[in-house]
Amino acid sequence: MADFGISAGQVVAVVWDKSSPVGALKDLVEKLQALTGSEGRVSVENIDQLLQSAHQESSFDVILSGLVPGSTTLHSAEILAEMARILRPGGCLFLKEPVETAVVNNSKVKTASKLCSALTLSGLVEVKELQREALSPEEKQSAQGHLGHQSDSLLSVQITGRKPNFEVGSSSQLKLSVAKKPPPSVKPAVDPAAVKLWTLSANDMEDESTDLIDSDELLDPEDLKKPDPASLRAPACGEGKKRKACKNCTCGLAEELEKEKSREQMSSQPKSACGNCYLGDAFRCASCPYLGMPAFKPGEQVLLSDSNLHDA
Repeated sequence: MADFGISAGQVVAVVWDKSSPVGALKDLVEKLQALTGSEGRVSVENIDQLLQSAHQESSFDVILSGLVPGSTTLHSAEILAEMARILRPGGCLFLKEPVETAVVNNSKVKTASKLCSALTLSGLVEVKELQREALSPEEKQSAQGHLGHQSDSLLSVQITGRKPNFEVGSSSQLKLSVAKKPPPSVKPAVDPAAVKLWTLSANDMEDESTDLIDSDELLDPEDLKKPDPASLRAPACGEGKKRKACKNCTCGLAEELEKEKSREQMSSQPKSACGNCYLGDAFRCASCPYLGMPAFKPGEQVLLSDSNLHDA
C-alpha cells in the first residue's frame, strides 16, 4: 500500500464494481483508513454510480480504481474523464484493468497502449504502466462471469497518471516581453557620413572635383535615329491578302486603313456637275441623279436605288 504514496490527512476514493469481492473491498478500505488517519477520509464509490454522485471538482488526492483483489474492472472514457475532474491538481489516479496483448475486433477489452492513451485523453499527465502480470484464477473466472470475455491472452496491468497542477479549462494571462517603441518625437540616429554621401548641393555642381555624367553620352548614334514606322508594327499586323489591323493596334495601321476607307467612300459617291444637288429640285438640273429626292446636308451620303441610276 505504500507504493501508492498515501499519507495521513489525504482524501482517497476507492472505486469498485460488481466484480469486486465484498470481503476484499472491506479489507482494502480498512488499510487505507489506517494510512489516512483521523484527519483523512476514505470514500467508497460504485463505478456505475460515479457519474451520478456529483462530486465537486478537485475533491480527492488519490483515486484507486479496480484495485480490489479479484476484481476485473473496465474503465470507459467517460469514467476516466470524471475521475480526472474530481482529482485535485497534482493528485494521482491508480487503476487496474484486464487488457489484451493484441487488438481484438469488437472487444470491450482494450490493449495496454489504448488504455494509456485513454488516460492521456482524459487530461492526465505522466501516464505510465507500473505492473503487468497474468490473471489469477479468480480474475479469469470474474472476466468470464462479469465481462463475458474469454481469452488466453488476457493480462492484468496497473497504470498510474497524475493530474496537472491546474484545473482543466483554467486560464492564465501570459507575460510577454514586448520592446517599447520610442516616442514619435525621438528620431533615430543618422550616420553623418551617410548623410554627406547621399546629399548633393548646388555647390557640388560647381565643384571641379565632382564628376557628373552627361546623360547624352549614354546614348549611341543608333539611339538618336528615328525608327521606321514599318518596324514598329507587330509581326501579325497587316498580314494576308486583305490588310487588317490587329486588335488594340498601336502601330498606326488602324488609322491608315480608316483614312483609306474614307477616301474610297468619297470617290464612290456620285459627283455633281453643278454643285447644287443637295439644295433640292428647284436648283437641280434635268440630268441630276438626285432629282425627286429631298434636300440633304452637304457631304451626307445619299443612297440611290438602281432604278434611279438607270433613269439618270
